[in-house]
This record gives sequence, C-alpha cells and structure tokens, in this order.
Amino acid sequence: MELYTYYRSTSSYRVRIALALKQLDYQSLPVNLLKGAQREAEFLGLNPQGRIPALRIDSGELLVQSPAIIEYLEEVYPQPALLPQSPVARAQARAVAALIGCDIHPLHNVSVLNQLRELAHDDTQVNAWIGHWITQGLAAVEQMIGEAGFCFGDEPGLADVYLIPQVYAAERFNVDLSGWPRIRRVVALAGEHDAFVQAHPSRQPDTP
Repeated sequence: MELYTYYRSTSSYRVRIALALKQLDYQSLPVNLLKGAQREAEFLGLNPQGRIPALRIDSGELLVQSPAIIEYLEEVYPQPALLPQSPVARAQARAVAALIGCDIHPLHNVSVLNQLRELAHDDTQVNAWIGHWITQGLAAVEQMIGEAGFCFGDEPGLADVYLIPQVYAAERFNVDLSGWPRIRRVVALAGEHDAFVQAHPSRQPDTP
C-alpha cells in the first residue's frame, strides 16, 4: 500500500497509527502542505479535494478521508481490532473519534486558519480561535474516556487513534493539558507503545 501523507498532518497521523497497530506495511509518499503540493495538478488528479491522507490499496484503488480509510482497514484487516465487541462500547469509541474528527480537528485545519487570516484576523486572534476549540473539545473527551489504561481498556483502539494526534496538535498550539489527567495517562501509555512511536511525526521520512 502507498500512503500520501504529511508528517504533522493529524489526519495522516491517525491513519499511520491504524496501519502500525495492524502491523501493515506501506510506502510513505509525502505531500508537502506548506509548499502547496496538495494543490498541484498531479495530486488533484488523485484527490479532487486536494487533501491528505490518501491510501492506495493493493488492488490499485485510492481511498481518501481518514475515517473511511480507517474503517476500511478495520473491515479488511480485523485483527487486532480497533473496536470492541459490544455495540454500546463501539458507539462510545466512535463518539470520541467523531468528536475529535468532526468537532475539533476541522476547526484548526490549515485551510480554516488560512481563511481566518485572509479575513484579516491576526495571529493573536487565530491562536485564540485554535485554543478555544481544542480546549472545549478535549475537556469533553476527558470526561468520556475511562479511568485506566488507554481510552477504553488495556489495548489501544479507535479512540486512541484519534486522540493521540489531536494531543500532538494541542501541544503544537501550546494548549495546556495539565487539567486532563485521563488524557495525559493515555498519552503516556502511547509513548511507550511501538505503533504510536512508529507513527509519530518525528519519525516520518519527510520530517525536517
């Protein structure tokens, strides 16, 4: 498989974690967002939205959007599972993933931040915007995850796949994590887990 990725893209980071947890081999194909490679004709020919990640699977099809890619991986490579067996527990894990993927991350995506700047918001205002939405979202996540282990148990799953990249983004934007002990516990566990270490932005081929 081939993954179109960028080292500090949180949505790409999610997919890298899922691939690593399932011990799947892939080739990284970096797309430099800062240089606008995602808007070049060659990449737009692959993904008309001009977004990453995109995963070319072994049969040749190109999959886009991190939730769809992760769902594909879960369906085709079911072990180790990212979702628990119980329908209620599955819904709880999906809720954390959706809160992060739908309600936090899109509001600090580079395209949104660029639009704010084009509308004459200065860096102080943009940083306040970022901090507000990340803080509001992670405060809710803190209450939704369990009190021991990863987000929902001894083994990492879908919620952790979403949470760890979001915490990385929070740290990039200097959001204070000290008030969220459950989240910090999960981060500490992930820091000792090979799949999360392998997927970390600092370990990617395009890391400066």
